[in-house]
Amino acid sequence: MSALIGTGWLRVRRSTPCPVCSKPDWCLISADGSAAICARVKSSKRCGDAGWLHRLRSATELRLPHCRERSVTVLNRGPIGPDFGALARRYELALGETKLGELAEALGLSTDGLKRLRVGWVEQHRAWSFPMCDASSNVLGIRLRLPDGRKLAVRGGHEGLFVPSGLPLPAGDRLLIAEGPSDCAALLDLGFSAIGRPSCSGGTRCVREFVQTRRPTRVVIAADSDDPGRQGAARLASVLVLYAPVVQVIEPPKGIKDMRAWRQARATHDDIERAIQGAPEWRLQIGGKRS
Repeated sequence: MSALIGTGWLRVRRSTPCPVCSKPDWCLISADGSAAICARVKSSKRCGDAGWLHRLRSATELRLPHCRERSVTVLNRGPIGPDFGALARRYELALGETKLGELAEALGLSTDGLKRLRVGWVEQHRAWSFPMCDASSNVLGIRLRLPDGRKLAVRGGHEGLFVPSGLPLPAGDRLLIAEGPSDCAALLDLGFSAIGRPSCSGGTRCVREFVQTRRPTRVVIAADSDDPGRQGAARLASVLVLYAPVVQVIEPPKGIKDMRAWRQARATHDDIERAIQGAPEWRLQIGGKRS
């Protein structure tokens, strides 16, 4: 059993991973299974340096992040994990207009951007699905979003990028990188070429490989307007200056949390363009310094 970390809290481990992000480290679970403090997935309640508080309806939800799908068997190679590309297509086909509309209304987005992200519906868990991809758009894993906003993952997958269909190849002069699928969908709604990273600090390797593959001449990282968002964007920018001629970081105006909230506040394409025009440029300099 996990070691006790303070009164009523247990450290997650491989046998009892976080019910929010599915990871076996850093996070905490209450002893009665009614709540979790996740170090990766944000909520409205920050718990200092430990992470964000997530209320769970019951202890049975601790098993939900590991949504089991039937394994397939390859001759002479034994059982392997789910075919995530096939799962994503199956979930996408199961999504009706009603469920798509419910998600769009809940997020304050259009259905068009969500369709481009190949959102689906998992009836077994009553959750929407978002495929996560590598730099070549191969599906690595699937994130689930429950109606109460909690984010889970199908067992056996890997963290990847939220890559919309119809993204130009190469991406062209500019690529925007958002935090998560809903922020990515907001930028798609506003007419930008964008992808989503899995979190403010995740997916760096996949983003790097994506930029290496698509070779945009300018990368714009759209950060959340909080310290973790800014710090994560700065770390990503310091990596991407090695692979893109120009890197910029933008964030919403004061009082607006993220790109989706900015979209809900009636931001326009021109508003984002002005933010980009006013953002400093990160360029690779001799000695590794930025301009």
